[in-house]
Amino acid sequence: MKQTTKAHLAVLTANFIFGAGYSVVKTITPQYLPPFSLNVVRVLSSLSLFWLLYLLKPGKAGIARKDIPLFLLCGITGVTINQLFFIKGLSMTTAIHSALLSLATPIFITIIAAWLLRERFTFFKLGGLLLGIGGAVMLIMIKDNRGSVGSNMLLGDVFIIINAISYAFYLVLVRPLMERYRPIHVLRWVFTFGTVFILPFGWEQFAETNWSAFGPWQWTALAFVGLGVTFFAYLLTVYGIANIGSSATGAYIYTQPVFAAIIAMLFTGEHFTWYKGLAALLIFSGVYLVNRKSIEKQAQRSADLG
Repeated sequence: MKQTTKAHLAVLTANFIFGAGYSVVKTITPQYLPPFSLNVVRVLSSLSLFWLLYLLKPGKAGIARKDIPLFLLCGITGVTINQLFFIKGLSMTTAIHSALLSLATPIFITIIAAWLLRERFTFFKLGGLLLGIGGAVMLIMIKDNRGSVGSNMLLGDVFIIINAISYAFYLVLVRPLMERYRPIHVLRWVFTFGTVFILPFGWEQFAETNWSAFGPWQWTALAFVGLGVTFFAYLLTVYGIANIGSSATGAYIYTQPVFAAIIAMLFTGEHFTWYKGLAALLIFSGVYLVNRKSIEKQAQRSADLG
């Protein structure tokens, strides 16, 4: 099997894990453990494994002093705010809503890049922004009264949007670090800084969690979220970036809502209604428009290589 084929399969697997994670998280939080407690499990288990990889394959562990503020900011946006609001929001809304709203991340990246990096903001990007926001607003404002619903869908959806905005900031801010360090090295330190700020929010809930109430499924789900979604999926994504590039790897994010919707309908009783389909169409169209030029350039490069 070709290296590029393995990379595509790895990225597809990573996004399947991410998509499945939406439903798996909802089976254990908030019923069995509080959202912030789950955050503590996620970051501690992943951080331990990232540093274990370093011990198994030692290399350069440090970072330049001038890069510490940027690593700190990436840890706060990419781990602390991102994960706190994601798990809390997901515990309050539905898996399908969360997956579709998270898809707006590329739209927010365009806005933030235009602001921070002074990237050109075109008519197509403006149109994509309006379509994406329209789809997100439709999801937030129309309550789902069928199947599995959340305890406070409006607030939960807003938290997911905050999570997407924070992650978009991270993806823009981390670009220069990815150019100066190996991706796994960046993740290791981003999780290190992010964990420092997550612990004060989640340690009390973590300490008060009734672990004796966990059965085999709850432990399996916790392992899937802590190891699969947070660690292995990140590694598979980094493997994809190294072998097929960030653009091709990033394109697979559009498969997450598909996987999330199928799994949610099969295992948690959620329904894919007409308005969710319309909202998804608006968000997908918005994402396409804001990335129109980069998609055309990538297609042209592929044609030239072919």
